[in-house]
Amino acid sequence: MDSFASFLGTGWQFPPQFSRQAKGALMLSDEADIKNSLEVLLSTRVGERLMQPKFGCNLDELLFEPLSVTLQTYIKDLVSTAIFYYEPRIQPDNVTLVAAEEEGVVLMTIDYTIRSTNTRHNLVYPFYLNEGTNIIK
Repeated sequence: MDSFASFLGTGWQFPPQFSRQAKGALMLSDEADIKNSLEVLLSTRVGERLMQPKFGCNLDELLFEPLSVTLQTYIKDLVSTAIFYYEPRIQPDNVTLVAAEEEGVVLMTIDYTIRSTNTRHNLVYPFYLNEGTNIIK
């Protein structure tokens, strides 16, 4: 099957990679493209894209906030709203936040249904701040 004929969509892999064998950019299709699009959406700051200034979530602004019930509700709404506006191929079913055993790490699980195929998937997105302690000089 031609990778450009996917009815769920085909797009560039992010971060972009190029291949001599493919004679161009590496592409993702179907569920892999949707998962990659969600990861890009969740890691993009609002205003970062010039052509789509409202695209993104601004999750990085919430890194040092205590994980209260209010903040969990706010993050769930922020993520669901961003998916609603910028990823029309899926319907978010549930967004769950769990504090991991490691301090400062929150695992966000997004359960979603792909609208055109009515199949259910999930994405676990680690939400944390990378520490600068492992920098090699």
